[in-house]
Amino acid sequence: MIKPADYKDEEARLEELASFSIMDSLPEEDYDYLTGIAAQICDTPVALVTLLDGKRQWFKSIQGLDLEVAETPKEYSFCAHAIHQPQEIFVVEDSRKDERFYDNPLVTGAPNIIFYAGMPLVSDNNLPLGTLCVADNKPKQGLSEGQQKALKSLARQVMNLMNLRKKQNQLETALDDLNQINTHLSRFVTTVLDDTQSPLIAINRVTKFLILDKDIQRHSFKSKMVDSLHKSSEELKVMLKEFKNQNNSMDKRVKGENKKG
Repeated sequence: MIKPADYKDEEARLEELASFSIMDSLPEEDYDYLTGIAAQICDTPVALVTLLDGKRQWFKSIQGLDLEVAETPKEYSFCAHAIHQPQEIFVVEDSRKDERFYDNPLVTGAPNIIFYAGMPLVSDNNLPLGTLCVADNKPKQGLSEGQQKALKSLARQVMNLMNLRKKQNQLETALDDLNQINTHLSRFVTTVLDDTQSPLIAINRVTKFLILDKDIQRHSFKSKMVDSLHKSSEELKVMLKEFKNQNNSMDKRVKGENKKG
C-alpha cells in the first residue's frame, strides 16, 4: 500500500474545509439524494460524499455501506489520492492489482473496495475538499462517458449544497453580530436617556417656577425667554419618553426574535 501524500497546498486546503463547518455534521437528505443518484447512474452498490481533513476521511453521505463509524484513517483513503487531480475523475478498476491499494485494509477486508471512481469536490478557490465517489466489490472497466459527465455534474451539485451551507452560516453569524450591536446600542441609548432625563426635569421645574415669579413677569423679554425655555423642556420630555418607549419596544422585539431563532 502506498499512503497518499498531502495535497500540494494542504494548509490552505484545510483552512478552506474548516470554513464550511461541515465536518461531523448530521446527515442531510439532500446529500443522500445525490449519492443515491450517483450509485444508480454508475451502476455501483456504493456511493459516498467524502471529506478529508488532516488525519481522516469522513463521510457526509453514505449509500450502500453499513458502517459503525462514518470515518476511516486518511492513510487508507482512495479519495486522498483522488484530490491530487482536482479536475479529473480518479478511477481504480481493480484495486487488487494496484500497488497503491492491493493490501489496503479497505480492500482486503470490509467493505472490500475493488472498483473506485471519485470526482473531487473543488471549492470556488480551486481547493479540493473531498470527493463524490462510487465503489464496488468487484472490478469494472471504468465509467462510460455519460457516467463520467453525470458524476462530475453531481459533484458540482454537492459543492453547491456546501456553498449554500457556508453562506447560511455566514448570514447567521452576521445576524448574531447585528443583534449584539443592537443590544449594546439599546443599552447605550437607555443610559443616555436616563442621564438626560434628570437635568431636563430640573430645568422644567425651574422654568415653571420662574414663570410665576413676579419680577420675571414685569419684564416682557425675560418672561418670553423663560416661557420658551419651559415649553422646549416640555417638548423634550415628551420626545424622550416616546424615544425611550420605541427603544424598549425594539429591544423586546430583538430579544423575541433571538428566542425564536
